[in-house]
Amino acid sequence: MYIHLGERISIHDSTVIGVFDLENTTIGPDTRSYLKRLEQEGKAVNVSTEMPKSFVVCQEQGVETAYISSISVATLKKRAKTMF
Repeated sequence: MYIHLGERISIHDSTVIGVFDLENTTIGPDTRSYLKRLEQEGKAVNVSTEMPKSFVVCQEQGVETAYISSISVATLKKRAKTMF
């Protein structure tokens, strides 16, 4: 099953490690550092021009990617209801 993250980006649910609320999780320095590192490595993909609300961490063939989305965690959860 595929989950639509915004714009023209969809990911396969089997690659998802976690779905996180951007506002709540970036309070901690570890999460900010993690996202900054992925961005510097070119592994953070902004999938919308709107205000980001969540990020989805995926792993495919051993490579982690964070997709930053304007779609809320609740909406993503509904889209992937069979996954949760």
